[in-house]
Amino acid sequence: MYGATIGKTSILGIDATTNQACAVGFPIDGVVTSDYLYYYLCSQKESFINSGQGGAQPNISQGIIKSWAIPLAPLHEQKRIAEKLDALLARVDLCQTHLERVPQILKRFRQSVLAAATSGQLTEGWREEKGVNGEWKSVTLRDVATGFNYGTSAKSQKSGKIPVLRMGNIQDGKLDWHDLVFTSDKDEIEKYKLVKDDVLFNRTNSPEWVGKTAVYKGEQPAIYAGYLIRVKCGDELLPDFINYCLNSPMGRDWRWQVKSDGVSQSNINAQKLADFEFELPSLEEQTEIVRRVEKLFAYAERLEARYLSASERVGRLTPSLLAKAFRGELVGQDPNDEPASALVGRIRETRDAQKAGPSVKSKKSKRS
Repeated sequence: MYGATIGKTSILGIDATTNQACAVGFPIDGVVTSDYLYYYLCSQKESFINSGQGGAQPNISQGIIKSWAIPLAPLHEQKRIAEKLDALLARVDLCQTHLERVPQILKRFRQSVLAAATSGQLTEGWREEKGVNGEWKSVTLRDVATGFNYGTSAKSQKSGKIPVLRMGNIQDGKLDWHDLVFTSDKDEIEKYKLVKDDVLFNRTNSPEWVGKTAVYKGEQPAIYAGYLIRVKCGDELLPDFINYCLNSPMGRDWRWQVKSDGVSQSNINAQKLADFEFELPSLEEQTEIVRRVEKLFAYAERLEARYLSASERVGRLTPSLLAKAFRGELVGQDPNDEPASALVGRIRETRDAQKAGPSVKSKKSKRS
C-alpha cells in the first residue's frame, strides 16, 4: 500500500503473515476466483497509485481498496479469462526474455567488429584483392600523434557561449551532445577550443569506464574539461582508427593494465596514453577499415532501433490484454453460464451471515 513497491499485487502461495504495508483480501468462494481478482487488480495498478495520498511517499488506504469497483463476470467466464491470460502473458514474458538479450548481443557484435578491425582480420580479403602489403608496423601513440593536452579545470555554467565537453559526453565511442555545461570565458575558449578530428580520451573515471574515447567531428564549437585529454593525430594516423583501437577489446585490456586506482576513481595520465602501443596499417587500409566499421555499426544501430521499437510494443501488450479482458472482449460469453447477478446475491448472503455472527468471518480468516 506504500513504499517502492506500491500498487504491486500477488497471490499468496505460502502460509505467511504480512506487515501493515500490505492489504490482504480473501476471495469469497463461489463468487470470484483468486486468479481473476489478481489479474484485475494488476490492471488497476496505475489507477490505484494515482488515487493514493501522501507527498514524498504516496500510500493507498484500505478504504480506497475496499471501495474499488470490480467488473464481476460469471464464475465460469472468470476462469476462462484467467486461463487465457495465463497463456497469453506467458508468451509475452517469453518474448520479453528474448528481447532482453538483444542489447548484450549487440554489445558483443560491436566489440567483435572492433577486434577484427584492429587486428587486420576485417580487411584481410581487401588486402588480397588489392594485392597490397599486409604488414602492419608496431608503433606507440607518441610516434604518430601530438598534443597530449589536459582540458580546462575552470568551473562551468548551466548556460553560456559554447559547451564544455565532459567525461559523461563520451558514450559508446561517440560524443553525446546532451547534458551539457557551458562557458563564456574568452581566454578558456581560446586555449581549449576543439578542432575537427581531435581525439578526446577520458583520463579519470570509474575502473570500468576510464579510457573511453571519442572523436570530435566539429559538430558545434566546444572546449573540453580537465578529466579529458585531447590528442591530435599526425599524418600517418586517422582519428577514427585510433578511436577504434582504444575502444576495442585490445584497448580495454591495455586500460586495465596501466590504470592507477584511487579510492573510487581510476586514472590514465598523458604519459601512459602516449606510450599506448598498437599495430598501424597504411592510410589506405585505415580508410577502408573506417568505412567498413561505420557500415557495420550503422547496421547495428538499425537493429537497435528495431529492438527498441519491438520492446516498446511488447511493453504495451500486458496492459492492453488486461484491459481487453475486463471489457469482456478476450474470451467469448456463454449464455449457459450462471449470471453475475447470482454471484452478487451470494455476496449479500455472505455479508448477512457476517452481520449475524462472527462464525463465518472468523472461521474463514483462520483457514486462510
